[in-house]
Amino acid sequence: MSYDILAFDPSAVTDPDLPEWWGQQSRWPEVHSYDRAEVTTPALRTFYADLIREFPPMNGPDAPSAEEIEQHPDLESRLTDYSIATTLIYAAFAWSKERMARDMFLRLAQSHGVAVAMISDDGRIIRPTLHRDGDGPDPRTRARWPWSKQ
Repeated sequence: MSYDILAFDPSAVTDPDLPEWWGQQSRWPEVHSYDRAEVTTPALRTFYADLIREFPPMNGPDAPSAEEIEQHPDLESRLTDYSIATTLIYAAFAWSKERMARDMFLRLAQSHGVAVAMISDDGRIIRPTLHRDGDGPDPRTRARWPWSKQ
């Protein structure tokens, strides 16, 4: 089991359509490798670049080498399984890192203006909006997935 969160381009889907859209996306229908950030949007790419500084990918071109893991034993517990598509990044964290991962994920999503679906939590969908002063994104809960606990 893992602690799963989804970051996505806010313009990719509406809240009511998200469960069906995610059902289609999670079949991984795009014809590319799902471990390469260059396939996704600029905002999701920079979000991912910041996220992997603390939670490096376990696979793909950005994954640490065996030597790096050996030199930094704490790194192994932070390895994360990412699937990267054109409008989303799906992350599966170790449950032992759930709180740290969620806090960092939400903070980075806010700063990069990407939306979040709290898959392993309560199903909240959090979309970026502007602060009242217009100075950057501020996430607000907009909806819950139909199968989530209310």
